[in-house]
Parts: sequence; C-alpha cells; structure tokens
Amino acid sequence: MAGKLLATFVVLLAIAATSLAGDPDMLQDICVADYKSLEGPLRVNGFPCKRLENVTVNDFFFDGLANAGNTGNAVGSVVTAANVERLPGLNTLGVSIARIDYAPWGLNPPHTHPRATEIIFVLEGSLDVGFITTANKLFARTVCKGEVFVFPRGLVHFQKNNGNSPAVAITAFNSQLQGTQSIAETLFGASPPVSTDILGRAFQIDGGLVEAIRGRFPPK
Repeated sequence: MAGKLLATFVVLLAIAATSLAGDPDMLQDICVADYKSLEGPLRVNGFPCKRLENVTVNDFFFDGLANAGNTGNAVGSVVTAANVERLPGLNTLGVSIARIDYAPWGLNPPHTHPRATEIIFVLEGSLDVGFITTANKLFARTVCKGEVFVFPRGLVHFQKNNGNSPAVAITAFNSQLQGTQSIAETLFGASPPVSTDILGRAFQIDGGLVEAIRGRFPPK
C-alpha cells in the first residue's frame, strides 16, 4: 500500500512540475533550429537541432528590430518578433524578444501569451498598459520612457500609446516562442468560424452584429 501511495505521489509531482515549467531545459550547449527537418516526418515540441557542422554565427544573429514597423493598420501598432521562427539560435534557450511600434494613440489589442511571462521596456513615448486576472481584477497604469512593466503568463493584457506621437517598446519573454492569441481576432477570425449563436450569447449581441464584426477579421 505504501509503495502504491509513493508511486502515485511521484507521478503527481512529475505532472505538477511539468505543468509549472516553461520551455524545457536545454541538454546541450546549442540546438540551432533546423527548419528544413519540418518538411519531413520528424516532429518534436519545438525544432530539431542542426548538425553542429552546419551551424554558423549567423544562426545567432537577427537585425529585424533595427527599423520601425509599419503601424498603418486598423489598431495602429505592429509587433516585430525575434523568436525561434526568425532566430534559429534561440532554439531550446527559453527566451525571445520583440519590438512594438505604436502610431499616435495606437493600440496593441487585448491578447494573451499562453507560454510566457512578458516584460516590457518603453523606449519612446508613454503607454497605458494593463492586465486582467482570472478574478477579473484589472491592474493598469501609465508606463513612461525608460520604465518597465510585467504581464504575468497567460493573462489578458494590452498596451495603448497615450500620446499624439509614435511610441516604441521592447518586450522580452521567457520562451523561445511565446504564442499570441489576440482576443478579438481569435474569436471572430477563427477557421472554421465559431458559431454566430455562441458569439452572440457570449457578448450579448445579435447575430447581425456578430457577422459585421466577423467581417473585419478575415481568417488567416
């Protein structure tokens, strides 16, 4: 009996440890992502490693954050990510970074990162930021140039430029590929679509309005 209880405890402890962990710990110095392997039958939780003899210094370099992104869209913001999909040397390292550009009064709409905590550093301008807990409590404040704010993993959060000039922020994540689900786009731009009845009841609006909103979020 004691042996069964011990075995059960060990299994539960293993499950809890897995659920609390972020990206898996690395088991070697480097594991540069081998994008080509994804064309074949091999699939893993992340990317397979390049053979060491094929790794170059450029696998650890990315210059995509040097220039401002195009904020000429409906929300007035754009995210330029330096994650494992663009910087193969990040594979298994458990970190990534991004640049966010905001037009005057631009918004990074409410969204979540299911696999990472986010920390944001304001380079230029001033942002109104906030996140919402699972108890529906809003934590919000203004973050100015040179200041930092943290968004806990998995919680809905947002940033809005509160000025009439462009703003820029750098964000970092404790994941090589944090994942992003924009709330509106996820619900109204899903493919196949979420039923009109479900969205109508969830938002307490009629079907016609659901369809009108859906029309603004074409499936990717």
